[in-house]
Amino acid sequence: MASLPFRQPYRQQSRQMSTDPHNELNPHMDHYVGIDVGTGSARACVIDGKGDIVGLASENIGLWQPEQGYYEQSTNDIWRCICSSVQRILNQHNINPSTIRGMAFDATCSLAVFSHDTDEPVSVTGPNFDNDRNVVLWLDHRPVEETAKINATGHNLLRYVGGTMSIEMEIPKVLWLKNNMPSELFDRCKFYDLADALTHMATGNENRSYCSTVCKQGYVPVGVDGSVKGWQGDFLEEIGLGDLVKDDYKRLGGVNGENGVYRSAGEKCGTLSEKAAYELGLPAGIAVGSGVIDAYAGWVGTVGAKVKLDGTALSSEYASNDRHQAFTRLAAVAGTSTCHIAMSPKPVFVKGVWGPYRDVLIPDYWMAEGGQSATGELLKHVLETHPAFQQVLSIAESYNMNIYDYLNEHLKDMKTKQNAPTISYLGRHFFFYGDLFGNRSPVADPRMTGSVIGLSSDKSQDGLALFYYATMEFIALQTHQIIETMNKSGHQIKSIFMSGSQCQNAILMSLMASACDMPVLIPQYVHAAVVHGAAMLGAKAASADKDGKTEPLWDIMDRMSKPGRAIPPTNDPHEKELLAVKYKVFLEQCESQQGYRKDVDHVVGKWGKASEDTEGTLKPKAEQGEKGKEGGGINTRLPGSI
Repeated sequence: MASLPFRQPYRQQSRQMSTDPHNELNPHMDHYVGIDVGTGSARACVIDGKGDIVGLASENIGLWQPEQGYYEQSTNDIWRCICSSVQRILNQHNINPSTIRGMAFDATCSLAVFSHDTDEPVSVTGPNFDNDRNVVLWLDHRPVEETAKINATGHNLLRYVGGTMSIEMEIPKVLWLKNNMPSELFDRCKFYDLADALTHMATGNENRSYCSTVCKQGYVPVGVDGSVKGWQGDFLEEIGLGDLVKDDYKRLGGVNGENGVYRSAGEKCGTLSEKAAYELGLPAGIAVGSGVIDAYAGWVGTVGAKVKLDGTALSSEYASNDRHQAFTRLAAVAGTSTCHIAMSPKPVFVKGVWGPYRDVLIPDYWMAEGGQSATGELLKHVLETHPAFQQVLSIAESYNMNIYDYLNEHLKDMKTKQNAPTISYLGRHFFFYGDLFGNRSPVADPRMTGSVIGLSSDKSQDGLALFYYATMEFIALQTHQIIETMNKSGHQIKSIFMSGSQCQNAILMSLMASACDMPVLIPQYVHAAVVHGAAMLGAKAASADKDGKTEPLWDIMDRMSKPGRAIPPTNDPHEKELLAVKYKVFLEQCESQQGYRKDVDHVVGKWGKASEDTEGTLKPKAEQGEKGKEGGGINTRLPGSI
């Protein structure tokens, strides 16, 4: 762990300061720290006892790409950025470190590797494995063969990850390291999800979070489907990781209650060590809460928002702020891609949706995770590849506007000029299906691509604006498809709680509400909902009594969540009918693409067989086609890093 230059860890108040009249006007208040590590930056947040954010700071973290599809980071570098951000908040906002009572981490679901004998980072960069880059980032796609091997087992635990394990989960990456590292180096490795690695660096202990292990590492909580130890030894043996079974899975975190400790979100898992405290500029002994994957911190930071909803968006059996209302709320954490997080009282299996996961946020409750492979990235791609992009970008900059705000205003102008009843009317004959980066949910097929009906030769600003609108419409209609699929399987989603930069796009948010026919809720902290959620987990850790029992997470969310803003669906019956028809076409585009590909693959398959029979060696295309079919179950999604 990299040490920073000396800094007094915290400021002691003098006896004189305690009687200063200025202090009498500013009584002591407890504070809590949240740390959010995304794909590109580490962000720190300090909240007070009411849940108000009193300080934010961030710093970009290093990202290395040694070859195509490989993405790596360093926990040393990440920790340095965390320490810098925390210290900057304390200094800039004059926060006394002694008022910090608890802290917690969230991070991307990336694999971090350390040595079990020295606790030092172990390089994941082949072939020499000789640097301090010890994190295989979640979007790293190196373990293609390993993922196919895992999914070919058909093991029962795959039911709990939507039917197939994603290439972006962590067991495929561990298997890749086993297959590519020198055996003596692999034998020294111990493995963490990144959030758990940061908790380890903060406390020095080996506790693990249910969120990380259950959602991304194939851990099945004890009692679920007959699970005895959580880790599935027969599965690990079958895929070639039998050496991790030794010593009761010690290198993965051990067995809960025997040689390991596992916690739900925010439960106290230790205290800040002397070393970590010195580097962060905080007092040692601060309570540290069990961490979560970043999208789940987004759930914590959004679904407790205080908003007025009508009866159709609430469960009539419970009070409006009762935790059971969470079952009706979908958290949509939107950035480059979008993650959809939902809670249920019982396990709900949904094809193409990860989960159900028990205990990850609230003990005995279940979580499901859907998602869209690219939303922010899709909008960016569509704009940047249109012939009018540079022209529109220049005009937007001349008005000191970003291109999205400018295009929204341009759509309003087009509506006025064409005397259109709604903006959606402008795109009535334009049908864009946008799985340009594969499909995460609910089709769960990385081979899915895009299609357009209504394409013209228009290269103007109007043409770009129309394509931009159609892309937003696609994002909204696909959200409808995901929610509809989840509700048909047993979920009861009645509202969408958004977070991320897309919340600022009024046309997109209105489309989302209208296409899904349910209210969309915008949080007060649009850009900080995730790290705000992490700070609430720090508050939960700080509530631990002498027996380790903490305040219920929902109670903390209800107390600390800020008011939000509700966007209702359209009440125009004509627009409702238009969007219903567009959704029908959307589904046909989705289904017909799969049918067309199947028909073509059938023909090409015979063609390849004929080539093999006549030439003996000419079959690469056929092999590629078969490999594509096998890989079709591997869920992929692009950075959500929120």
